[in-house]
Amino acid sequence: MARLWVWLREDVWEIRFRRYVALTLAAVLVGLGVWGAMTVTQENRSCARGVVQPEDSDECVGVSSTTYAFGRSQFADAVRAINRENHRLAPGSYVTVALLEPFTATDADNLRDVLHELQGAYLAQYQANHDTTGLKPKIRLVLANPGATGASWRHTVDQLEEMTKGPDRLRAVTGVGLSTDNNKKAVEELTRRGIPVIGSSITADDLANGQNGNDPFPGLARVSPTNTDEARALASFAKVSAADAFLVYDRTGDPYTRTLQKSFEKMLKGARYEAQPFTPPADRSKEGSTANVFAQIANILCNTPKSTSTVLFAGRHTQLRQFINALGARGCSDRRFTVLTGDEGSYLAGDKDLDPAALKDPLLTVRYTALAHPDAWLKDGVRTGGSAADAKVLQRLLADSVRAPVGPVGKVALDDGQLIIAYDAMRLAVHGIRGASPTGRIPALADVGLQWPQVKGKQLRVNGASGWICLDAHGNPYDKAVPIVELTHESRARFVRIAWPEGRPPAAECLPPS
Repeated sequence: MARLWVWLREDVWEIRFRRYVALTLAAVLVGLGVWGAMTVTQENRSCARGVVQPEDSDECVGVSSTTYAFGRSQFADAVRAINRENHRLAPGSYVTVALLEPFTATDADNLRDVLHELQGAYLAQYQANHDTTGLKPKIRLVLANPGATGASWRHTVDQLEEMTKGPDRLRAVTGVGLSTDNNKKAVEELTRRGIPVIGSSITADDLANGQNGNDPFPGLARVSPTNTDEARALASFAKVSAADAFLVYDRTGDPYTRTLQKSFEKMLKGARYEAQPFTPPADRSKEGSTANVFAQIANILCNTPKSTSTVLFAGRHTQLRQFINALGARGCSDRRFTVLTGDEGSYLAGDKDLDPAALKDPLLTVRYTALAHPDAWLKDGVRTGGSAADAKVLQRLLADSVRAPVGPVGKVALDDGQLIIAYDAMRLAVHGIRGASPTGRIPALADVGLQWPQVKGKQLRVNGASGWICLDAHGNPYDKAVPIVELTHESRARFVRIAWPEGRPPAAECLPPS
């Protein structure tokens, strides 16, 4: 009986033990499975070093310092060139500058912009690092992507801030791209955290300091004129009469279109007719139904007197193209119209969706303010505010960029001005970084943004390929050269003349008045 009891007790204990072991193993396996699944998920969301796919997005965003080209083959050559240059730099000899652009954009026009800005920034980096003067610190360039629409700007800004504290020694952010609400938020947050920003092609007045005496973006500098300055330059060139002009504008607006509209409205005080609005899709690169609205506006224009021949257009490039197509098909084909607009007009050249009939219409002229143009200093003959010699420095770099050691950098185009203006923005960034540390040591982050008010005068201005960059106390370019460009019948950008916000080029000292 005692033996039976012992056997039963051992058997029951063994059963319980086996159950315990089985349950423990199951728990461990479940835990390993969960951990494995999480690990796999995390790996799948990593696109490259420093670049991830957020949970609520299918884009790869963040800051890349490798040959990763964000899945855009057209960027590959330029990205490889940047990576080669970065790897030439000795540890501790450099600071980092980030190029903030929508590298995952899907719109063909935006992608072309980004490519040209990428090329321009790199060429300025290469020039700075190989200058015969041997100035220091050297410049490392990384690519910061907030997403196609900038929706992931906070993630990217957080990453950039971390790079200011470690061995990356981030000291400035350049680029920024379009004047959109998301980009405005990114610039606001970067500058709030003490990171200097150098805007290349942003022109919106509300993405600038000094408006109404306020500086909401401390440490922001720009190389492009504001929309107001572009409009002033356009007015001085075109001699616009308010009584004979007509305004067409984006009703919902974004920072670019809103401030361009306001600038045009100042020019049209006393206009004979009320302005005509249109409402584009939320994504202004999409077609939407605005083509129908523009056909109606063209009909309204036909009902104005023949003296009303100037149309000021405050809108993005997709809607601008639709409007030009509508004017090309206008019923009053005997009427002459000249469309004047801002730098979004630079997207028109080569636009395959432009109606050939509108392009070849001898009575329809399209002119716009460009950020830069390769012929501006070579054909205008202006002897102040910029020079052919400064423009030729970039041209020589471009000639070398087709092969090693500078290039290749991919297919280059200058007519839209983006490469030129990005090159100048990067040069301004280098100017600020080295000005903050004349000894060549690594400058303090806070000191870089303090350099902008002193970028003026013969010795301290930046002699850009787009013209002199002389900044006022708020970091805005003073009386910056504004190329007026015309769309030709062959869909090319023809340089017409340089215009000036002040009506004339600045004096050699290039000192903003009080």
